[in-house]
Amino acid sequence: MNYSVRLHALAVCIGLAWGPSASAHSASDAYLILDVATPQGTSARTLTGHGQWDIALRDLDFALSLDVNGDGNISWGEVAARRTDIERYAFANLQLSRGTQRCVIRPTQQLVDGHADGSYAALLFDFSCPAVAGELQLDYHLFFAIDPSHRGIVTVRAGTNVATAVLAPDRARIALAL
Repeated sequence: MNYSVRLHALAVCIGLAWGPSASAHSASDAYLILDVATPQGTSARTLTGHGQWDIALRDLDFALSLDVNGDGNISWGEVAARRTDIERYAFANLQLSRGTQRCVIRPTQQLVDGHADGSYAALLFDFSCPAVAGELQLDYHLFFAIDPSHRGIVTVRAGTNVATAVLAPDRARIALAL
């Protein structure tokens, strides 16, 4: 084997060894769980439920600059100080509707939860949808304007029925047949 072939092979090995670590980063994902109370009788009854939306703090920091002291760690104090901003930003990018009418979303609590890839803001909320006929619609646009690789992983539970979906910029609206 001549010298230039060995040198090229060595360069490829070094590139493979260092390449992934230099460019590796966690995917931008958020996890939305909706627990829908199943109304009895006609489909034109008010729908109510609870939700939990886990959003990575690193993604929220990118959008809202949460790390005020710039130490690379987002503390509970930094999250708590921006609770209103976090809720405003998140819920401006989530809409539930039934028929042509919007549902009311009421934030109830904000926590920090740990996932395998880091810390997440856990936004707890209640929702109430109007008493009109029609499927529950979910419109999700969190981070799509600043990170088109972001995905929203949705789990919907209604009674004993469970459905999941992955939302992306080209699939930001889904109908939930309950």
